[in-house]
Amino acid sequence: MTPSSLPLFFTVVLANVVFGRPSQTPSLSTPGANVVAKDIFILAGQSNMAGRGGVHGGKWDGNIPPGCKPHPSILRFSAKHKWEVAKEPLHADIDVKKICGIGPGMPFANEVLANVSKTRVVGLVPCAIGGTRMTKWARGTPLYARLVHRANESLREGGAIRGLLWFHGESDTESRIDAEAYKDRMETFINDLRSDLNVPNLPVIQVVTPSGDKKFMDTVRRAQKEVNLPDVWWVDARGLNMKSDDHMHLTTISQVHLGRNMARVFLASYGPSSPHT
Repeated sequence: MTPSSLPLFFTVVLANVVFGRPSQTPSLSTPGANVVAKDIFILAGQSNMAGRGGVHGGKWDGNIPPGCKPHPSILRFSAKHKWEVAKEPLHADIDVKKICGIGPGMPFANEVLANVSKTRVVGLVPCAIGGTRMTKWARGTPLYARLVHRANESLREGGAIRGLLWFHGESDTESRIDAEAYKDRMETFINDLRSDLNVPNLPVIQVVTPSGDKKFMDTVRRAQKEVNLPDVWWVDARGLNMKSDDHMHLTTISQVHLGRNMARVFLASYGPSSPHT
């Protein structure tokens, strides 16, 4: 399979489409008149997915850029398993041991909504937890069980799971063993999740971790790009701005750029005008 790239509206990041082929994965087709269809996306991984944009000194600054504004057609599945209008921070009641801010989820949802039928609803299911290695997401662990449970519960009022947004890997750059095992562990995780959710071609949009000073960063970045499964795509976060106070988490504006580019990768393959639809 040969990597290809999508044209971008921003020059700060290159959204590279590397794996994937036409499949029977449900697409964002336009529903019939007077029908509201819920397209559900799981948000998982660690702190950058949970959102640290705008968090400084243990407090979130409350700044919500236009790309993260609430919309009545963007819903969030709460920790209490209730659908509600989504608003930042999306993971406030999920990643409860940390202060959450802006992540890529709302920019993704707003970009998707802007390019599909207005009779649709985008549903977000936050599941990310900061500081978690890949082994913490393996089948049989509490985090994996919680993700599957929340995803299944989100379907009770209708809708379909359209994709997994995955931003992870920083914690696995600290150990050679974890870094070198990342590709195999990620492929196992995806296969297990597709099986347990009964969505065999579940699209996965994963973020290739930004640059950093961890010893095995390049090993993990390479592993993320080499995941060899159908309907798995990656967006490279290298070049996006990091917060100056920790040099590990993306700034608010970088999260907006990232979320939009993840949406463009998804829409290029599964949107209303995509070749797969």
